[in-house]
Amino acid sequence: MRLSWGGCALLLGAVCAGLSGGGAGAMECLYYNVNYEVENTNRSGVERCEGEEDKRLHCYASWRNNSGSIELVKKGCWLDDFNCYDRQECVATEQNPQVFFCCCEGSFCNDKMTHLPDPSRPVIKAPPSSIQVLNMVIYSLLPVSMLSVFLLAAVWMYRHRKPPYGHVDISEDPSPQPASPLLTLKPLQLLEIKARGRFGCVWKAQLLNEFVAVKIFPIQNKESWQNETEVFQTPGMKHQNILRYIGAERRGNHLEAELWIITEFHERGSLSDFLKGNAISWSEMCHIAETMACGLAYLHEDLPRLKGEGHKPAIAHRDFKSKNIILRTDLTAVIGDFGLAVLFEAGKPPGETHGQVGTRRYMAPEVLEGAINFQRDAFLRIDMYAMGLVLWELVSRCKAADGPVDQYLLPFEEEVGQHPSLEDLQEVVVHKKMRPAFKEPWLKHSGLAHICETVEECWDHDAEARLSAGCVEERISQIRRLHPTFTPPTSDLVSTTVTMVTNVDLPPKESSI
Repeated sequence: MRLSWGGCALLLGAVCAGLSGGGAGAMECLYYNVNYEVENTNRSGVERCEGEEDKRLHCYASWRNNSGSIELVKKGCWLDDFNCYDRQECVATEQNPQVFFCCCEGSFCNDKMTHLPDPSRPVIKAPPSSIQVLNMVIYSLLPVSMLSVFLLAAVWMYRHRKPPYGHVDISEDPSPQPASPLLTLKPLQLLEIKARGRFGCVWKAQLLNEFVAVKIFPIQNKESWQNETEVFQTPGMKHQNILRYIGAERRGNHLEAELWIITEFHERGSLSDFLKGNAISWSEMCHIAETMACGLAYLHEDLPRLKGEGHKPAIAHRDFKSKNIILRTDLTAVIGDFGLAVLFEAGKPPGETHGQVGTRRYMAPEVLEGAINFQRDAFLRIDMYAMGLVLWELVSRCKAADGPVDQYLLPFEEEVGQHPSLEDLQEVVVHKKMRPAFKEPWLKHSGLAHICETVEECWDHDAEARLSAGCVEERISQIRRLHPTFTPPTSDLVSTTVTMVTNVDLPPKESSI
């Protein structure tokens, strides 16, 4: 029995591939990066893929087709992805994407890339002649013209009927968001869900060699996605205590569409989740509180034209809570989730300012009773009330005071439980004027006692008497300097509850909003 030279070569290649694939996690891919200068990497070469033992490894390639001219964008290693399983060749199957993407299994399988939208048909490697193109255009004109007339008639009929309540039509989006230029050049891979919220879920994802957070909204929550994207894109929103925005995209079509916001990712997650599992030291508490106040003060500030950017208006968050504060590795706080935020620009209406929005347990008394003055300062003071509750959460988990640290509780959890109704909070916060309890050992510690005074002045029942975020930042900075370290008291105090009622005389304030 005889084998051709081609058959021998194919057999030898298969044997070699099998031997190389036998090593755990041993695979190599061709590497290329068109943005090597900007990203400070090599332009081309070989990348060795490394991963977990139970995970499969792949190679990938991405490119663009500019009028028949192929422009290579990226090549390299790709994480475990079922879309790449058992693919020996790198084949892009999307019909007509902006950036072609393919992945495959096996060392150097990304050497050659192919675009094959219909696998049952052969790949056309040569572009059609000009005569063929002309014929195709002529043959296409008639059905396209008929379709255009039909669509125009359908749109006219649709706009002349009243849509049902709650209907969402993405075709009437006044300002559809284009895909971020940064993202169209880089493949993005969702890894795991990290959180779920009122408007969608947050994924940990990988954008090449960087982990990012992807907040995914269903199309029904388009307004929240649009609002948050607009806030992130407002001039001056780049700040060390504001979550860094990367891009926004619309994925899919019609009612199956998803709306994405991509931001920086922080492994520690939200302040609320961190406090559930960790008690914090005095210095850690001061650092989190000060950077959190710094971020909110910057958000509230109205700034003239910045370097290279336009005017930054004052912004009210309207859903300020520990769940929407993210912690960096060094416990620096960054503020995120601007789906309900309102911009206050001179000469422009602030947009949707419906009164009772946000998370119930963090609602200020004036919000709970629906007595809101729809002015800028009124909304900023609502944020300050919520900041007082978040500061209380920090104090409740601080190890500086004598005795054991209590289990983490949300504000008012002792008073109204985990799922309070609006009526429950109205009774406790508005009518009884109660606030979360301070423990006596906190008040015996000089540093924590000063923080508690600041907390009281943030959640004052009189909105106009509340501190500004800038004042809170200054207060905490000053308290931190006066108490750089702490020595726990030695007295054997029994932890008792002191309920704070805000209709008592309070110490003088440095400044208020």
